[in-house]
Amino acid sequence: MHAEPITCYRPRPDRACEFAAPPYDVFDDPGAAAYVAEHPRSFLAIDRPETAFEPGHDPYADEVYTKAHDLLAERVADGTLLRDGTPCYYLYRLRARDHEQTGIVAACAVDDYTNGVIARHEHTRPDKEADRVRHIEATGCQTGPVLLAYRDNPVLEALVQAAKTADPIYDFTDEQGVRQSVWRIARPAAVESLRLMLEHVDRAYIADGHHRAAAAARVCQHMRTSEKDHCSGSEAYNYLLCVLFPASQLTVLPYHRVVADTAGLDEESLVAALEAAGLTVGERRAEPVMPTTRGTFGMYAFGAWRELSTSKDAPAPDDPVGRLDVSVLQERALAGVLGIDDPRTDPRVSFVGGSADAAELERAAGTGGVAFTLYPTSLDDLMTVADAGLVMPPKSTWFEPKLSSGLFIRRINHRESVIDGARPHTKSAD
Repeated sequence: MHAEPITCYRPRPDRACEFAAPPYDVFDDPGAAAYVAEHPRSFLAIDRPETAFEPGHDPYADEVYTKAHDLLAERVADGTLLRDGTPCYYLYRLRARDHEQTGIVAACAVDDYTNGVIARHEHTRPDKEADRVRHIEATGCQTGPVLLAYRDNPVLEALVQAAKTADPIYDFTDEQGVRQSVWRIARPAAVESLRLMLEHVDRAYIADGHHRAAAAARVCQHMRTSEKDHCSGSEAYNYLLCVLFPASQLTVLPYHRVVADTAGLDEESLVAALEAAGLTVGERRAEPVMPTTRGTFGMYAFGAWRELSTSKDAPAPDDPVGRLDVSVLQERALAGVLGIDDPRTDPRVSFVGGSADAAELERAAGTGGVAFTLYPTSLDDLMTVADAGLVMPPKSTWFEPKLSSGLFIRRINHRESVIDGARPHTKSAD
């Protein structure tokens, strides 16, 4: 694959902890507003610019995206963000408790995304993709990195470990308790060694960031069309901001489902319908059910938990998507019993990812809904599905720890901008 060194804006070391923020899409609207109110100088104010407006303001209005541009320009002007104009790779390490993962920050070719070298496993939602397109167009920057996984490469890993013997440029612990460290690789020989080894990565897999990747590809296509014969293929917009991790270092957590109602079924009818759909339903219990093996699920409804499992006499799907627990639950319970035919668009279903506890799921289900807990989808499953050219149901995987946004801001528009210190154009007086 083609993974090139980058130039970027990045925060001053003494402001990195304050500026770096969780990804834009881990917050609902009230959560984003609350976070920005508590962290007004964080990157989330730029990533979710609608938080600068009153509740109820159209989050997709032109002035919202203009606000993102203006806030980014302010952070450059006040010295929070510095321009690193030397093409270099960065190493980005995340440590959470006993887990550690180190990725390579690079610019990966959009052509590798469109031709399948960078493989996808989920569909995107048009509204969310359009939002990120407008954010990129307004700021002229790619701001949120796409998390890629690749099959382990011992030589590449040796290069990474050797580079980490130097002092990091960032080393801080965020509010979630994740220690974040970044190294800068700028020495030409080291840069070239990494670039050549990355060429030996046959395929990378999007683990997180499908909407960011799709938006970058759309902006690239638009820029190519507008530039026509002036596009050489080396322009910044032909690449997308990524962090590449060895697959063995990534941790996948479960992505649970909550349905707002029981589709009019009482408890007895719900149990009977699930069993008719090919699921074995256990007895009521007070203790939460958090699955520890594939093929089992937890269900909270009507004030009690039950364990669900696939019936032994039910035929097993023979395709890599149909075998996934998220697919089994979707087909037999969500669609087959509760009428959730399209979980991408149905407002009755919501998703709770990561290390959510039982109390959170019980609150989400309330007195009239249903919560389902799942065993996490494996990274091997993800790669098998992507290699087959297939897609998983939405919200099949949740990766932690999450990459912070704002540590690497990559300008892709070569036109003069106030972000780069240019004066805004004003009309002359008549």
